Amino acid sequence: MALFSQDALNPGVRKREVFGWAMYDFANSGYTTVVITAVFAAYFVGGIAQKAEWATFAWTAALSVSYAIVMLTMPSIGAYADLRAAKKRLLMLTTAGCVVSTAALALAGPSSVAFAVVLIILSNTFFAYGESLTAAFLPELARTEALGKVSGWGWAFGYFGGMLALGICLGYVIWAQGRGIPADQFVPVTMLITAVIYGLASLVTFRLLKERAQPNPAALREGGMKASLAQLRQTFRQARRYKDFMWLLVSAVFYQGGVAVAIALAAIYAEQVIGFQPQETMVLIFVLNFAAAGGAFAFGYFQDRIGHKLALGITLVGWIATCVIAAITTTKGGFWYAAAIAGVCMGSSQSAGRAMAGMFAPKKQLAEFYGLWTFAIRLASIIGPLSYGAITWMTGGDQRTAILSTAVLFAVGLVLLVPVDVQRGREAALAADAVDR
Repeated sequence: MALFSQDALNPGVRKREVFGWAMYDFANSGYTTVVITAVFAAYFVGGIAQKAEWATFAWTAALSVSYAIVMLTMPSIGAYADLRAAKKRLLMLTTAGCVVSTAALALAGPSSVAFAVVLIILSNTFFAYGESLTAAFLPELARTEALGKVSGWGWAFGYFGGMLALGICLGYVIWAQGRGIPADQFVPVTMLITAVIYGLASLVTFRLLKERAQPNPAALREGGMKASLAQLRQTFRQARRYKDFMWLLVSAVFYQGGVAVAIALAAIYAEQVIGFQPQETMVLIFVLNFAAAGGAFAFGYFQDRIGHKLALGITLVGWIATCVIAAITTTKGGFWYAAAIAGVCMGSSQSAGRAMAGMFAPKKQLAEFYGLWTFAIRLASIIGPLSYGAITWMTGGDQRTAILSTAVLFAVGLVLLVPVDVQRGREAALAADAVDR
């Protein structure tokens, strides 16, 4: 834990607690890497849906339903967690839900489209809840001037968790294919591997991470959900006070939509358009995760020096280049270049956004503000993949046009980032904290 000094942490926070917090990124990264990106996505389209014309759209629609559920419920859940000091308890419950539903994906086989869709909706919803709740701990752990550094370290460490899960799955898949075992038999085992790693690694988080918030007496007196909804309404009424946070949310709706496309459809594009074999795709995603870990770690330090806004803007330019290269390349080598750029930008853009949201959040409303942040990125996760799937379907399977259109999402996100004033946004959060005292 010598990657940052004790001075980067808030008073009373020990480095082992930051390690416990980062272990959740380590734990849940296997889900996105194996289930959403590298293995189950391509299996759903090619194996479960039998390469039907609507298969890619069905996959993106399933993800979009889960994101819609999270988008509509997470702000209230965040407000509830703040008022009842229940972030850690809720994190444990949502983790258990994701682990169980991920393991159940092992039961999904060819032609069981409806069953697989239901499980993807459940598992991805629980995953998103956990991702938002763990992000809300960040401002409690790190000082304001070190949010980027600590966020980047956690995100980078998380990618190694994804690589561990994917590496074990890749080793098993190569072994299975060498013995002639078909995908409908080896893919279910990868779901079990992913669920076990997620569950075991998260135990470290629950052992080391503390709940530092104190319950609000109003929540205990009035009932948690009633008080949380009242708090949420008040926050929306006061949105003008947090206009930089709101601009960041609108920007995130677009650029995170592009990131969601990369996460949900990279394997499908690589196999259906470029001609990658399943094991080649897994190697590609493994290397992409390694690049993402390096990008998140390096940019975490970089953004604290040059500013979160500029660092995020640089990554969005990189994403635009990624989409253009992926759309025009016809070779596996060319696609590797696009994947390398995407890897560097993926971890850094998500880490930078998470750190900026933490800067703009008042201390007593951390989970609520991250609930609003989750609202934005899950709305993005509906807009991005669903538009990609719809364009693919309407153009008779032309995914090159779909990936090129994704560059527009990043460009719009970059334009909407311009009005954000980081200093003004931070001062608004501090002013809210001063009023609460």
